[in-house]
Amino acid sequence: MRPLPPGKDSTSQSLRKRFSALQNLPPFFRLVWNTNKPLTIGNVVFRLLKAGIPVVMLYIGKEIIDEVIRLIAEGGSQRYLWTMVAAELGLTVFSDLLSRLIGLCDSLLGDLVANKTSVDLVHHAAQLDLYQFENPVFYDKLERARRQTTSRTVLLTQVLSQVQDIISLLLLGAGLVAFSPWLILILIVAVIPSFLGETHFNERSYSLTRSWTPERRELDYLRYIGASAETAKEVKVFGLEKYLTQRFKALSDEYFEQNKKIVLSRATWGYLLAALGTFAYYGAYVFILIQTLAALITIGTMTFLSGSFQRMHGMLQGIMSRFSSIAESALYLQDLFDFFAIEPTIKANASGVLVPKPIQEGVTFENVSFKYPDSERWAIRNLTFTLHPGEKLALVGENGAGKTTLVKLLSRLYEPTEGRILLDGLPLEAYSLADLRANIGIIFQDFIKYEMTVAENIAVGDIERRDDDERIADAARKSLASEVVDQLPAQFQQVLGKRFKDGQELSGGQWQKVALARAYMRNAQLVVLDEPTSALDARAEHEVFQRFSRLIEGKMAVLISHRFSTVRMADRILFLENGQLLEFGSHEELLRVGGKYAELFNLQAQGYL
Repeated sequence: MRPLPPGKDSTSQSLRKRFSALQNLPPFFRLVWNTNKPLTIGNVVFRLLKAGIPVVMLYIGKEIIDEVIRLIAEGGSQRYLWTMVAAELGLTVFSDLLSRLIGLCDSLLGDLVANKTSVDLVHHAAQLDLYQFENPVFYDKLERARRQTTSRTVLLTQVLSQVQDIISLLLLGAGLVAFSPWLILILIVAVIPSFLGETHFNERSYSLTRSWTPERRELDYLRYIGASAETAKEVKVFGLEKYLTQRFKALSDEYFEQNKKIVLSRATWGYLLAALGTFAYYGAYVFILIQTLAALITIGTMTFLSGSFQRMHGMLQGIMSRFSSIAESALYLQDLFDFFAIEPTIKANASGVLVPKPIQEGVTFENVSFKYPDSERWAIRNLTFTLHPGEKLALVGENGAGKTTLVKLLSRLYEPTEGRILLDGLPLEAYSLADLRANIGIIFQDFIKYEMTVAENIAVGDIERRDDDERIADAARKSLASEVVDQLPAQFQQVLGKRFKDGQELSGGQWQKVALARAYMRNAQLVVLDEPTSALDARAEHEVFQRFSRLIEGKMAVLISHRFSTVRMADRILFLENGQLLEFGSHEELLRVGGKYAELFNLQAQGYL
């Protein structure tokens, strides 16, 4: 059983943390202000008007009661009475209008803030380094940030309601102070214990939620693999249902038990502290009644004071409770800002030069070494070679040899730990990052199967040309994906996958042809195929690579494949072992050397005899 996470700090420590979290509110309101200024201004103005209504309504009610009693006792003109009634009616109608306007602004502004935050999060995530996405600590931060894009929009309403109630409280308090300052003191004593209790338990809840981020991600993952189209086959075939449900239940039950302790303590202490506040409120109410019976104040004044005290008691409880909730939201909001504060190490060069068209000298690796963060093992070590313009280079090696890492270094998804990579004599970092990647087309082995239309899946290769139907169709022909498209009911407009209505799933080989079309969409000078044809049989893969070889004539290409019959089509072959260059040359040269490449080639060839 996991120990209960930190959260049992003293109330003073909890309060300090709460007040410290409020420093997140100014950047949050800058975000709100930048989202929509007119709605923000309207919301504030409507709430300021609404804040003054309670005290005015109570005063009008006092005047009506006193005037009725006076008219019963003395008679006379009723004009003032009906004027007050009309004023109360008008104020009630106006108050309802303000409430609806405030609700409208809250709803619209909340949606806009949630949308903007989500857009900003996706945009910022796209700027971060690839290796950061391969770090579980980063994933915890990303998961917490994702949860804030929608759940924190209520913070806007909470803070503005807080300001509105504080203004109302001050106006009501002025009336109580004029009558008896002791009522204000009783009010504060009645509410503060409850506030401190809420603050303490909110802090414990936050600590539990934060410390359980990895486990909540695991619960989400177990829920996904237990009930999704992608995993349904294996879950059924391997009988994983019982294992997955037991694992999910064990983890969720553990969280439930820890959370239950907090909830039970919160309910118990909450009731006791609230009861204390109730007794204090009725003590003040008795005091007001005694003053009225002694004829020290009028019936109308008694109504005003008791109404003011009751409203202030409710408002103060709401303010205290809402403060705790605001501070809790601000604590969670820190997760969002922490994510936005993460900086990529690979940054776009604002003054970067454009990639030459055409590339003249090619790409050169000079003593390039790379190791992943927090790893002692070199993924690439002292790698030196040149990829010349128009040359087709094949990367060969066993799994984990560093082939995909080399490709990611080539496209500047990673930066070398040591050494440098040059393009036409200039380091890659000297070029515009966007232009560099625009000139490199990569289809990875683990390409994404977008559950969108066929056209959109192909257009991913050059998304700015997603409306160019002719180019999309041409790319499909070149990759042989047109054969797949012709069999689909809606052809290029057919939605792929089973997530959405009328979607149609493809086989692994069909998906790979669609993915290959992305390489032909992009007018890249360097094209990389990182084992994207592994689901094709040997004959189909050979045909794809032959077409690929003809269609990229004059361009640089990097091919990764475990099939040596395909690899031999390359101009030169680079054999990697443990991240180091073991052999380098043409197919014929490497066979004559009789080294590791020749050994593996002959072993594979025997498999076809």
